[in-house]
Amino acid sequence: MKKRIISIVVLAILLVLLLVACAPGDGKATIEKPANFLWGIWHGWIAPVTLIIGIFNKGIRIYESINTGWWYDFGYYIAIVGGFGGLALFRRRKSGRDRD
Repeated sequence: MKKRIISIVVLAILLVLLLVACAPGDGKATIEKPANFLWGIWHGWIAPVTLIIGIFNKGIRIYESINTGWWYDFGYYIAIVGGFGGLALFRRRKSGRDRD
């Protein structure tokens, strides 16, 4: 049981480090190579983690300011909506008649 808990903690730490490695504001995006649509999706998915880490590290932001514009914003928005239950908007709600 103790080994399992240690394994879970180590895995969680590695996962957080992996997420932070590609966080917005880390200096990877430049004027010559701005963050694009796929980076927008990634930054949207890891937004909750980067928000928490950004409290302690002022260099980490939840949104990359050096980006390609509309396409980055679109990817970011899709990830935020899709990652936090936005897809539930498209699910049909079962009414009493459908169950019979």
